[in-house]
Amino acid sequence: MGAKSLVIVESAAKAKTINKFLGNKYKVCSSMGHLIDLPKSKMGIDVEKDFEPHYIVIHNRKKILSELKKEAKDKEDIYLASDPDREGEAISWHLSNVLGNGKKFHRVVFYEITQKAIEEAFSHPRDIDLNKVNAQQARRILDRIVGYNLSPLLWKKVGRGLSAGRVQTVAVRLIVEREREIKAFVPEEYWEIEAELEKKMGGEGNGFIAKLEKINDEKAKIGNKEGADAILQDLESKEFVVRDIKEKEKKKNPVPPFTTSKMQQEAFNKLRFSASKTMRTAQQLYEGLEIGKEGNVGLITYMRTDSVRISDEALAMARGYIDKKYGKEFLPEKPNVYKSSKSAQGAHEAVRPTYVSMEPDSIKEELTADQYKLYKLIWERFVSSQMLPARYFVTTVEIEAGQYLFKATGSKLIFPGWIILYNYAREKDDEDKTLPPLTKDEALKLLRLIPSQHWTEPPPRYSDATLVKALEEKGIGRPSTYAPILETIAKRDYVQRDGGYLSPTELGIIVTDLLIKFFPVQLDVQFTAGMEEELDKIEEGKADWIASLKAFYSPFIERLDHARGEMKSIKSEATPTEEVCEKCGKQMVIRWSRMGKFLGCSGFPECKNIKSIEETPTGEIKIREEEVTDEVCDKCGKQMVVKWGRNGKFLSCSGYPDCKNAKSISTGKKCPEEGCGGDLVQRRARGRRFFYGCSNYPKCKYTASSI
Repeated sequence: MGAKSLVIVESAAKAKTINKFLGNKYKVCSSMGHLIDLPKSKMGIDVEKDFEPHYIVIHNRKKILSELKKEAKDKEDIYLASDPDREGEAISWHLSNVLGNGKKFHRVVFYEITQKAIEEAFSHPRDIDLNKVNAQQARRILDRIVGYNLSPLLWKKVGRGLSAGRVQTVAVRLIVEREREIKAFVPEEYWEIEAELEKKMGGEGNGFIAKLEKINDEKAKIGNKEGADAILQDLESKEFVVRDIKEKEKKKNPVPPFTTSKMQQEAFNKLRFSASKTMRTAQQLYEGLEIGKEGNVGLITYMRTDSVRISDEALAMARGYIDKKYGKEFLPEKPNVYKSSKSAQGAHEAVRPTYVSMEPDSIKEELTADQYKLYKLIWERFVSSQMLPARYFVTTVEIEAGQYLFKATGSKLIFPGWIILYNYAREKDDEDKTLPPLTKDEALKLLRLIPSQHWTEPPPRYSDATLVKALEEKGIGRPSTYAPILETIAKRDYVQRDGGYLSPTELGIIVTDLLIKFFPVQLDVQFTAGMEEELDKIEEGKADWIASLKAFYSPFIERLDHARGEMKSIKSEATPTEEVCEKCGKQMVIRWSRMGKFLGCSGFPECKNIKSIEETPTGEIKIREEEVTDEVCDKCGKQMVVKWGRNGKFLSCSGYPDCKNAKSISTGKKCPEEGCGGDLVQRRARGRRFFYGCSNYPKCKYTASSI
């Protein structure tokens, strides 16, 4: 007898994991994400009819929909088991609309793929939450209104292939503003003075360092070498005496289990995973992986959450594990409870392992390297969150030398608590640093004075982790949007990554400045955060989604009409120079493309002579000299020269544009793939990241991050 009910989830992996829990009464199929969406070729929204969306079946999903309709034909009940968020709710709603015809639809929601969670969800199905659906529709339509109006504006004024977004542009704005803070920063000199001291009696070989903190009871401020030298000279004649000793126990409390953003931040800081890589890997862990005899196992709870709530069952699992593995001395009397943010959805849990008993090292062989690293991070973070605090014994000594006050701090770990398991970023005063036994009014021996020069530093550039943190703190976007935002702004060449840190490209700065000038309200940080709150209200049933769209639309279109007429066209601007085209004798001008500035002949299009230029640190524009090589063009026989393009250096025929022969520059190393024989060449990927690939690409697809 065939299955009586149909279950629809988003992915094949999730379907496989769920299938083993449901038995043969259910047929589990996958929609592979959204089947229904707004068309790509046009806006797809009827503004005059209350923003009515014109949904279509996504072209490459038509076959999947046909198969689902076929499966649904003889089923009485259809269970919609898409993800427990706005996107998942919208997927279920669309499926219920296209698979209708009197079927009974049941919405089932679960936050982990385990036997108990699945049984509980199927025992208590609910109706589709139209407030969630409307919140998703409002977000989708808002983003469509902004993107499908601003992107063509940029194509006309700046260059093809560009995009703008309601949240995306604000994220780039933060990076641009930080870069300007860095460039405007003026370093200030300051000096610190430390004293190496020891006990006068029996202190040999047991010296310690004390730092100058105050002068005449005010914070020590030493602005230059002259000031430091004067203090050093004065200190030579002073007696160093212990004036006060304070001893106390300090606790370092465990950190909460992961929310999505905290997981992305920690995965970047500890594993150097980008936000998109973290989410991609977490999705695999959530949907299920083959784990030996267990078959497909969902290893973590749902990875899109802003909640730190933990279920009673999960708490019991963690406490039981800690008791057995580490003993009762590591276990608090009551479970540790953490407070979620105001916007956190109550039903969601933190990101945690589904089975605490499944230790990372016990399944390491079943996982890829990335899956193992992230699972280990999530597992250790969760288990350690239910352990007792670490305890330190801290000694602070104040030492007086005339009008100068020095401080020395000693710290000793007396109980490791949760840090026995979780490798967190320790602060300086968490490190073991012992002081010799000292008494009040004890005179000390000065071994040496240590002056050191420093300069104040500008604010650091954003990394994936700190940008996600900033977006979260400012209320821009939501957990599910951070990774796509970072991926998009890198793909559009608005930002570049250098050593893991984000800086704006010239393109990013120009586009951001233009958009903010003409849309100061709609692309304001606080306004964008306010729109996120409005979407939350729609989801909670406290705001009408159509009214919210109307409130946004009219002022936006007014600004758009103004921008279409008044925004200057960057791509048509040409700045004259004193350079003369050596091919036709006309003046060379500086032009701009999405790849950056270049020198082109004013006789274009008749003369297509162009030269690569670079901007010096002082802002001067200079021609990037072509390096002539010994290599000869195999097409016309002229010398090959080194040129610069958007992907870095390359070899080009000196006869360009008559001869357009070009090729990558070899690193001098051969491709390690057996039987290939190609050279390794340097290339540049999306987001300006350099990598090494085979010159025989696409026949050979070998790549490496370093050689």
